[in-house]
Amino acid sequence: MKKIVLFASGNGSNVENIIQHFKNSTLIAVAGVFTNNPQAKVLEKAKNHNIASFVFSKKDLESNLVLQKLQSIQPDLIVLAGFLLKFPEHIIAEFPNKIINVHPALLPKYGGKGMYGMHVHKAVLENKEKETGITIHYVNEHYDEGEFIFQTSVNIEECQTPEEIATKIHELEHDYFPKTIKRLLVN
Repeated sequence: MKKIVLFASGNGSNVENIIQHFKNSTLIAVAGVFTNNPQAKVLEKAKNHNIASFVFSKKDLESNLVLQKLQSIQPDLIVLAGFLLKFPEHIIAEFPNKIINVHPALLPKYGGKGMYGMHVHKAVLENKEKETGITIHYVNEHYDEGEFIFQTSVNIEECQTPEEIATKIHELEHDYFPKTIKRLLVN
């Protein structure tokens, strides 16, 4: 059984979708949900599915505490699903090519520090893009610069608000993120 650990900072709609996707899998199990936000709704979602959760501070992430917790689990894949802090180099070094992220745009456009969630959708709309999409990529020491694993796009010419774009992006994430995780772990 392959183990994944999910990192999130907020609502956790992607986390819940991934948990549901692998709920009855005999190949992949969600071994934990990690968050830097003690108020995050993702904690409730983990509890509802009887998945262990771990709340940590930015200091814990930068020290060895989060690394030690990950080492005790030995995940086959670490999945950033709406996690807003920069992932530290010492954890990336310990789990090379085992940490992935989903970005709500077609990288390299609209990536980098501060480009997440509605900030991305607002920029896409303001630039009158005809399409946007998602990029699933490996995590390295720079925001949104890791090797691409998967990209797909969607037409947004009819979208009038960032929220309408967000709805289309969530549909892509919920469809393709679990499939990509499975493809990476079961070959």
